[in-house]
Amino acid sequence: MAGLVYQSWKGNNIFVLGGRLIFGPDVRSLFITISLIIVPVVFFCAFVVRNLLHKFPAYNAGYAILVVTIVFTIYVLVLLLLTSAQDPGIVPRALHPPEEEIYESAVTNDGSGQTPRLRFPRIKEVSYNGMTVKVKYCDTCMLYRPPRCSHCSICNNCVERFDHHCPWVGQCIGKRNYRYFFMFVSSTTMLCIYVFTMSALNIKFLMDEDHRTVWWALRHSPASLILMIYCFISVWFVGGLTVFHLYLISTNQTTYENFRYRAESRLNVFDQGCVSNFSEIFCTSVPPSKNRFRAKAQQDVQKPPPSAMENKDNEEPVEYIRTKVEDDLEIGGALSKVSERSFEESDIRDRNSAGRDVGPDTYTSTLEQGIGGQLPLDTHGGTHRHSSWGRSGNWEIIQEVLGMNSAATESGRFAGEGPAPESR
Repeated sequence: MAGLVYQSWKGNNIFVLGGRLIFGPDVRSLFITISLIIVPVVFFCAFVVRNLLHKFPAYNAGYAILVVTIVFTIYVLVLLLLTSAQDPGIVPRALHPPEEEIYESAVTNDGSGQTPRLRFPRIKEVSYNGMTVKVKYCDTCMLYRPPRCSHCSICNNCVERFDHHCPWVGQCIGKRNYRYFFMFVSSTTMLCIYVFTMSALNIKFLMDEDHRTVWWALRHSPASLILMIYCFISVWFVGGLTVFHLYLISTNQTTYENFRYRAESRLNVFDQGCVSNFSEIFCTSVPPSKNRFRAKAQQDVQKPPPSAMENKDNEEPVEYIRTKVEDDLEIGGALSKVSERSFEESDIRDRNSAGRDVGPDTYTSTLEQGIGGQLPLDTHGGTHRHSSWGRSGNWEIIQEVLGMNSAATESGRFAGEGPAPESR
């Protein structure tokens, strides 16, 4: 019985709450990112905001600093969750390769009986916005990737409008979560600037008391100094990402396309102008997911290759083939013993005859006459080997071999289903 889609998912994703949330395989890094946000905010509220609560007595405006900090932090965490816990735009895998694109590789007629292998064109051309775009075939997902789609080696999925795999959020960034990713990065930048500014304001108020110096204020409030250093370092990281992705959005590029095709100076067929590019990201609805992770999974029935279907009727019963092989081995062993005994008797007679000519009976002709031609032997280019098979006493051994051959034939008929096929 087939389970649900997320239970038989072939990618490397991690599902939570019965398939309602989907994360990347490196979801543990998400907890590091959350701690890098929450810990400084708690530190800021405990040591800096507390000193600023009563610095604005009119309308108790100092409490607004605390409220803004909490709300802003929750907003950033929600954006982080929306980026990390939803389908980034995964293209569903095909159950079978596209049959309309199959072609057989050329096989030379050398008599080897080699079966032609089924192959797919690696690249084909499609039309996008009136221009020709090349798309590649994905062997893992067994489909041709849509334009701007790429296969993530970490998540093991093909993702539409693939931007990159972000280890800080533990998820691929694609068509469905790129907007939330940019909002998360830019909001984190603003949060860093906010905390830095409030910490610097706290230092300013300490300096205004009794006309103290900046060094005295920093020693009196080391938390403000630590937060200022932390935010200054962080803003270079998240702020740099914000500026970089603003450039990508304005030119309608992805990080993957920018790094891969930058040196080729390739024409960007997706660029529709700065205003239209920003509108595409922020003013359009998020497309629904193409995957129903909580739906019942379809049975993956493997289709046999055409060569297997053609050769199925020509196969002999397995039991008969096994019996036939065993009987051939027994007959081969008996013939070996017969040959050894005949050569020993021939040597003894030759020594006793002391130079007397031996009859011209041959080893090969005697076997063919005794067994009735059922065991053809190689005559080595038409030259028969001389032996003493024509003498008395050897025909008893030949009759034993004939009896074993008849018994082996009868056992092969009973072991297979129906009459045994003719030997080929």
